Amino acid sequence: MKILRLGHAMYVFTSAAGNKYLIDPFFDMNPGCPEEYTRESYLKTIDCVFLTHGHFDHTSGLDKLKEANPEVMVVASYELALILMQKGMKNIMPINLGGCVPFSDVNVTMVQARHSSSYGETEGAPIYAGESAGYVFEFDKDQTIYHSGDTNIMLDMELIQDLYEPTVAILSSGGHMTMGPREAAYAVKHLLNVGIVIPSHTFTSKEKAVRPNVLDHLLEAFPVISKMMDKDNDLKELLEDYEQTDVVVLECGEERRF
Repeated sequence: MKILRLGHAMYVFTSAAGNKYLIDPFFDMNPGCPEEYTRESYLKTIDCVFLTHGHFDHTSGLDKLKEANPEVMVVASYELALILMQKGMKNIMPINLGGCVPFSDVNVTMVQARHSSSYGETEGAPIYAGESAGYVFEFDKDQTIYHSGDTNIMLDMELIQDLYEPTVAILSSGGHMTMGPREAAYAVKHLLNVGIVIPSHTFTSKEKAVRPNVLDHLLEAFPVISKMMDKDNDLKELLEDYEQTDVVVLECGEERRF
């Protein structure tokens, strides 16, 4: 299977069968998302979307995606799913922690995370959107991926490892809004048993931004973004001598086969 990082915490998993599963659409405001992945021709190739929670940096591209691909299924927590359905969106699949959505080549389970969740905070008063979540993707005869979503470190990660046996973990490690590199490194060493970890929920530096003008606007509107920039290699350094797990830093727009 292949993992494509589209900046920040947005990823696309392409299965051996060629199906594309997208996590947390964040397109136009994302300085790490190359333009080619925001076009209708690409958005139409997405087979299913998974939302970890309602914050703008995880859902603000959903309208764009639905406009290009109106029949695409969107999986979300119960409260967030209801908000989307009340907005008139179709093909929304509400699930809750522990719920599983089966596909032809993967079973996807929603698992717990420790983070807040609201929706529409850039448009007006934020709307409560239930609990945040992560997902476990158990691909048929392939990797099992744990995407932590936005979370602090939690002992539940050990349960997730014992029960689902993920081989790849995508862990939030940007700090400030989620756990940082120190906590993510501890989770890898003491709670998980994965061969590969990919740092997530970070923002690219100005030098590496594929859309530097978008980064400038984002920093102006949300100065706190600067605290989460260029943190991927911090996790790599902390786990440099930990031979059991390989830290793979995916640059924005980079796709790698695992």
